[in-house]
Amino acid sequence: MSQATAPVKAVTPLIAEVEQETQITRRVLERVAGDKLTWKPHAKSMSLGQLALHVATTPGALASILATDTYEVGSFDQPEATSAAELIPTLKESVGTARQFLMALDEERAAATWKATQAGRELMAAPRIALVRSIMLNHWYHHRGQLSVYLRLLNVPVPSIYGPSADENPFAG
Repeated sequence: MSQATAPVKAVTPLIAEVEQETQITRRVLERVAGDKLTWKPHAKSMSLGQLALHVATTPGALASILATDTYEVGSFDQPEATSAAELIPTLKESVGTARQFLMALDEERAAATWKATQAGRELMAAPRIALVRSIMLNHWYHHRGQLSVYLRLLNVPVPSIYGPSADENPFAG
């Protein structure tokens, strides 16, 4: 069967989305200042370095979790980037892990129920493909948006994400 007539797997559009969103995420992470990594907008907030590293690692970390049938939830300790230079290589590695997971995901495994437990108690259960959308992708975009607010608060020009920002207009001549 030629590639033009091959059936589209349910995850094929998600793989294309990851590729597109990686470019946007890269533009945001490239703006993170290495001398501000410990900065926090509020005492209860993650630091810039924690949030930026979380954005860089989310796709791969969650792909690894979703590759299991059951995930035992422990404590969430969010490490902090030690330099801005580590963010883009970390993003590349993370997206590579996510891409590999999605490409290997067949229809049966995508539809199979995935569970999160804590001390043996079920916290949630849902079809794996639904969690790819909600906790892998939407979660990633949520924190990338949060990171863009951090940039604004630090007076760093915010890149275009889905259209013009106050600092960058890809549609202007």
